[in-house]
Amino acid sequence: MPSRHVVISAHNGVHARPVAELVRVVQAHPHAVTLRTSSGAVVDLSSVLALMDLALAPGDAVVLETAESADAVAVLDALAGVLDPRR
Repeated sequence: MPSRHVVISAHNGVHARPVAELVRVVQAHPHAVTLRTSSGAVVDLSSVLALMDLALAPGDAVVLETAESADAVAVLDALAGVLDPRR
């Protein structure tokens, strides 16, 4: 299963605008994408409320995972770019 480790650097953490962008990218992908926090919480990235409930802040480390597919790497790269724009 492809995965990507990301340290959040988005200014003000993961608030409404980045969450909306993450969900938009995931909804265009045919497979589920999950986000796992360092505390072990796992959420489906297609859920705005589940993602907002995590209250992710700059410096938080997360792991993004999705099923193996032709566009898995591109999707993970796009999601990582939202969470860590410095990439």
